[in-house]
Amino acid sequence: MRTRLRRLALIVGVLAALGTLGTATPVLAHHSFSAEFDITKPVNIKGTVTELQWRNPHIWFYVDVKNPDGTVTNWGFSGGPPGLLLRVGVHKEALKPGTIVIVSGYRAKDGSNNASAGVVTFEDGRNVFAGSQQDVAPPKR
Repeated sequence: MRTRLRRLALIVGVLAALGTLGTATPVLAHHSFSAEFDITKPVNIKGTVTELQWRNPHIWFYVDVKNPDGTVTNWGFSGGPPGLLLRVGVHKEALKPGTIVIVSGYRAKDGSNNASAGVVTFEDGRNVFAGSQQDVAPPKR
């Protein structure tokens, strides 16, 4: 009888542990705007799009910038979620590699060549809001 109770208790414990694991929600590393970007450090970067990562939770696109000394620096920009961007008329074809853009946003707090993408201006003068924070105004140009 005691052996049956122990087995039953063991089975119930294992099932409870598996049930807890099965219902656990994965946590994605997603931080607020102010945790990643410095609103006191606006950037205006002109360059050529080299890569686009169109995926959740935010798009990332990369821009090669030619420096005055002739070297090239690659900047990464975090944009809004793909669904939001599609709803406001920004499609991934707009940021295809080779496209020349001016990106206004805010530099990463870690000092890297990463920034938020606020407003993207294309060669034809068209502006689109590509930001990841709708409540943060892009820097004045």
